[in-house]
Parts: sequence; structure tokens; C-alpha cells
Amino acid sequence: QVQLVESGGDLVQPGGSLRLSCAASGSIFSVYAVGWYRQATGKQREMVATITISGITKYADSVKGRFIISRDNARRTAYLQMNSLKPEDTAVYYCNAARSPYEYWGQGTQVTVSS
Repeated sequence: QVQLVESGGDLVQPGGSLRLSCAASGSIFSVYAVGWYRQATGKQREMVATITISGITKYADSVKGRFIISRDNARRTAYLQMNSLKPEDTAVYYCNAARSPYEYWGQGTQVTVSS
């Protein structure tokens, strides 16, 4: 099993930056693919960015060029660097760790982009 704890969410002005962290415990972090997902009020959860165990990344079109996903296996932590934030980035952001057939989620961290 993997336990995931997100942190770093905050209220930020449009154009600002935040870095989210996802700390993992309980199992070997390096064998899991990691993803960041978000869910805005009244909307379905959507993929934001993913990173494979070998470091291959994938991004939603809406965040390409603005967000960067990374992982530090030694620290058992994944990150989401978010730049040039927009009001439409407002959502609860969730960390996900997956290794078929298992999948784990964190509790989420709130990101609010508003002036």
C-alpha cells in the first residue's frame, strides 16, 4: 500500500506560481507511476500531468508550457510546479500513484487563483 499526502495549495493571484508536493509512504515509491489530477466545483476530475517510473511526462493541453511534474524517488515525493496560474486552474488537486492493478489517491489540496 501507498499513503499519499499533498501539500502546497494556497490562494494565489492570476499569473502567480505554486509548487505542490505529494509525499508518499508505505511502499516503494519508485515503482509507481505518479499523476496529478484536479477537480473543480461541479466538474469531473481531470488529469493534469503524469510521470512514469522512467520519467516520461504527459500534460493536459490546458497546462502545457505552464506546469511541470517531477519526482524525487529518494525523497519519495512528487511535485507539480505551476506557473502563470489562471482562475480556471482553481480546483482541488489530487496526487495519484498507480501500478497495475493498484491505484492510490491522496486527500487533495485546494488551489485558488483569484485577485
